[in-house]
Amino acid sequence: MTYTLITANRNYSSWSLRPWILMKALDIPFEDRIEPFAAMVNYDAFRTFSPTGQVPALIDGERTIYDSLGITLYLAERHQGVWPDEEAARAYAQCAVAEMHSGFSALRNDCPMNVGVRVKPRPMSAALKKDVARIRELWEEGLERFGGPWLGGDRFTAADAFFAPVAYRVRTFDLDVGKAGREWAEHIIAHPAMRQWEEEALQESWREKGHEEEIAATGDLVADYRTG
Repeated sequence: MTYTLITANRNYSSWSLRPWILMKALDIPFEDRIEPFAAMVNYDAFRTFSPTGQVPALIDGERTIYDSLGITLYLAERHQGVWPDEEAARAYAQCAVAEMHSGFSALRNDCPMNVGVRVKPRPMSAALKKDVARIRELWEEGLERFGGPWLGGDRFTAADAFFAPVAYRVRTFDLDVGKAGREWAEHIIAHPAMRQWEEEALQESWREKGHEEEIAATGDLVADYRTG
């Protein structure tokens, strides 16, 4: 039976992107189902398919697997390639995924994902500066230790999937993640699956007021490439 992966708007939903790009990059077949955000809070509507009232959710037969990390762990037990093969790289990748999943709140709040726009941001808070510096450090560590071009070595793994939304944020807000970090962000954005996600994002007709106000509050909008 083929999986069904339920995600939300391509422009806004960073959590959706993580398992989606992982499954695409690893050639894990799935049915792609989009449940767009109708409002900033969609708990009641999303409770019809996920116990948390959030996306993403993976449907495997009668089983529902929820949360991007829960989905990743579930897939890792059933498919090769989710984690790096080499032990040190695997340990790094698992720690990096856990850190991304639980941390970087300033980055999430101050630089929300919106694939189709570019923003000249307001001066960064101390908390955001700390998050960006840590992102740079973490990416440089993985690339230097394991040789790139991906964070855990020579192939795409969950570490790359979990930081994929940050690559869009780096581009949108022109965040300084250093030369190696910028090259990794450009490399993952050029991945065929990421190009597909972006193309779909630019063609989306959905505009959710709360998410649009959220991005407007971050700084001055200098470009909007969305055509939908």
